[in-house]
Amino acid sequence: MLKVNDLHVSYGGIKALRGVSLEVPDGKIVTLIGANGAGKSTLLRTISGLEKAEKGSIKLNDDEIMNKNISWICQKGIALVPEGRRVFGNLTVEENLKIGAYLRNDRDEIAKDFEWVYSLFPRLKERSWQMAGTLSGGEQQMLAVGRALMSRPEVMMMDEPSLGLAPLIVRQIFDIIREINRTGVTILLIEQNANMALNVADDAYVLETGEIVLHGPGKKLLENQQVREAYLGKKKN
Repeated sequence: MLKVNDLHVSYGGIKALRGVSLEVPDGKIVTLIGANGAGKSTLLRTISGLEKAEKGSIKLNDDEIMNKNISWICQKGIALVPEGRRVFGNLTVEENLKIGAYLRNDRDEIAKDFEWVYSLFPRLKERSWQMAGTLSGGEQQMLAVGRALMSRPEVMMMDEPSLGLAPLIVRQIFDIIREINRTGVTILLIEQNANMALNVADDAYVLETGEIVLHGPGKKLLENQQVREAYLGKKKN
């Protein structure tokens, strides 16, 4: 289980996270929704070691990982699919995937994981030789997810995986999220498409100005009037 408790993060004098607490149980999909600037990406970056926290605790299976080295956190089993995909455009698809496994030395298992990723994303196999920068947005998102999977994570965090993608590609990405979760990977998901995110999530949190204001099962929050009006653009009759 990934457990965040009373997490405080600031940028200069601005409080980005104010006592955030949440739990991501093993084998579940947990989503975090909120407006731009609410602190969602800051939370993922802090968990992954890219940002430093002032106060609080972040534990993975009872191991404290807050403010630890990024590589150490990755080796513990946490991978981040960053907002904007951030693939290495001047490297091939295959080279990008190899980078995801850079902390591993189990060559036979890495080869198996290549085939697993290619089975999830056949388009990547077709384009394994192609420079990542020439892929479409949807293909780059698939590559970013595949690269994270190559680290063989226990918890995969995804930051806005549907951003800028066509509706058909978005549905494909969410189908893949479900499939990855069925293999046993725990997922913490930040997503602008609140309807899709809450439909796929076992559990959900709403973050506003750095604080958790709502928590419950994803399907239950879908029916919450406050959530519907703020994030789904619907008023409940």
